[in-house]
Amino acid sequence: MEHYIVKGGHALSGEVEIAGAKNAALAILAAAIMANEPVVVENVPDVSDIRAILQAAESIGAIVEKIDRHTFRINGAPVQDVPVDNEYIRKIRGSYYLIGALLGKFGHAEVALPGGCKIGTRPIDQHIKGFRALGADVYTANSHIIAEAEQLEGGHIYMDVVSVGATINVMMAAALSKGATIIENAAKEPHVVDLANFLNSMGARIRGAGTDVIRIRGVDHLHGTEYSIIPDQIEAGTYMFAAAATMGDITIRNVIPKHLECLTAKLIEIGCEVMESDDAVRVSASKRLRNTNVKTLPYPGFPTDMQPQITVILGLAGGTSIVTESIFENRFKYVDELARMGAQIKVEGNTAIVTGVDSYTGARIQSPDLRAGAALVLAALAAEGMSEIYDIHYIERGYEDFPEKLRSLGADIARVDTDEEQERAKRRFGMRAV
Repeated sequence: MEHYIVKGGHALSGEVEIAGAKNAALAILAAAIMANEPVVVENVPDVSDIRAILQAAESIGAIVEKIDRHTFRINGAPVQDVPVDNEYIRKIRGSYYLIGALLGKFGHAEVALPGGCKIGTRPIDQHIKGFRALGADVYTANSHIIAEAEQLEGGHIYMDVVSVGATINVMMAAALSKGATIIENAAKEPHVVDLANFLNSMGARIRGAGTDVIRIRGVDHLHGTEYSIIPDQIEAGTYMFAAAATMGDITIRNVIPKHLECLTAKLIEIGCEVMESDDAVRVSASKRLRNTNVKTLPYPGFPTDMQPQITVILGLAGGTSIVTESIFENRFKYVDELARMGAQIKVEGNTAIVTGVDSYTGARIQSPDLRAGAALVLAALAAEGMSEIYDIHYIERGYEDFPEKLRSLGADIARVDTDEEQERAKRRFGMRAV
């Protein structure tokens, strides 16, 4: 079974390059099929979620050409108004972006209910509310979401809760609707802005992305474009926190420091040194870190996707910290695995009370989801001894070349599949089995 073997105890140092943002790429690649001319998208991360959305686009007729590892040409002209349902689309949460794209293009969409990590209920009621405000009939049947309208009309939508997915989906559909649309209480995340910029580069008329009010004036069609995806905020944050967890010194390149301000603030608060430049950030830690309190919030607040990583760090900090999860109710599933490594964490509802310990100990652990899996790798890198991390397919949904990048920073980590590979890695690390 594929898994990672990690020998901890090394301070990571060096430089690492950040890939394109997975969450932005999922939305942009879905939106690319809305044009009837070729679209070239650069800085596409090479992760399994992206491969799945591209395979789903091909399954409905899109022509997808791989120019290089991170660049694709997509022609949506041959796309057919057919149900989207295959093994790829059911694997990822971002599949629901095809609803907004197809509804905008054809006035009809039928997409299988999405998959992704089981970190809590992620209802699509705000998506449905938005589509209905544009004049669509929306219902579910046979595990599919079906949306249809003779003519999408601009509407005024107030999101009851801040929803990145619903903001993106409604924005795509509204871009090809008739008239003006206003989305209030819209999500402000960087990938929402990136999608708006991409759609505008294809001829859409979208203003206000990045604020809580987005205004859209529908256009008749979208044309081809060339576009480069923003760097991944969460991948960057994970390596920033890897420096903190291992008492290391890492320079993270190809980032937008503005997107990382909430992470930078917390790292400084707990005792790290952080230095920013135009497109890089350097994080170092030389002494035991301090406790703090964290609450996840929509952007520009502390991201839920970084909650497991900071909890790992606070588990090694002096004193007691409180981590409150306000976005997803099942995001603490990794705590039991962290406890195997010696962490002292008590979960009460949506709050984790974290009492810092002197060190973690290597253990055999399982990744429960994408971001928790990455956080457990950070714990293993900081731990004494060797760890084996299973269910790494979750991690590879969102991190490109994760073990390779960590090795470039001095980590002892190997991705193994067979017993022979496992034994070779253990001998190389000079360790016995856990």
